[in-house]
Amino acid sequence: MQKSFIALASLLLCSLGAQAAASLGNNLIANGNAEAGSASGWTAFEGTDLFQAVKYGNNWVKPNEPGPLNRGSYLFAGQSSPFSAGFQLLDIGNLAAQVGTGKLSFDLSGYLGGWTNQGDNAQLYVSFMDAAKTEIGSATLGPVTPADRGNQTGLLFREVSGYVPTGTTQIQLSLSMERLNSSDNDGYADNLAFVLHAAAVPEPQSYALMALGLGALGLVARRRKQLQQQG
Repeated sequence: MQKSFIALASLLLCSLGAQAAASLGNNLIANGNAEAGSASGWTAFEGTDLFQAVKYGNNWVKPNEPGPLNRGSYLFAGQSSPFSAGFQLLDIGNLAAQVGTGKLSFDLSGYLGGWTNQGDNAQLYVSFMDAAKTEIGSATLGPVTPADRGNQTGLLFREVSGYVPTGTTQIQLSLSMERLNSSDNDGYADNLAFVLHAAAVPEPQSYALMALGLGALGLVARRRKQLQQQG
């Protein structure tokens, strides 16, 4: 249910919000660690509450409970509504050459969690879209279940990697919190990251060494054939 909502919203609302240009090797999620003290950098979906930034403490996740070792003062949590969500858009038109090779990889990571044995959860969904704003691929981080957390309040690290589909011109990252129990939406998230990596290009000397190696193999093969013919 949650994933289908985000996927649909990605297709219908991808034209909303400012688009950030992409770069390689850097975290492309703005304010992915909530340290702005707000949800700045994220845009709310129409008709849906935007999640909030809250301080680590007794009302949420305590500083000594599971979570990032390098946590700051804030994390993201849902509003009191059953569903809180927001998104960011990335324009990767400047990386068209790398996308076209099919070897532009991505790493998606973050800490996700919830409260004690409650099923409230957070999920980070990535939608890869072409020039027509049609989704041509996706990746999902989470959710982390109460069983995953051992029914303990806290956040657990999750990571997924893959390749950007050829034809992608725009990427939408959607963070959502779903309330399943009580009156508070206790889906939590922190230290979210999305990083693109281009395939390594061999140095000129590497090509030269490869050519020498292939040449040597060819000589060995020819010499072996000659010896077999003489025998």
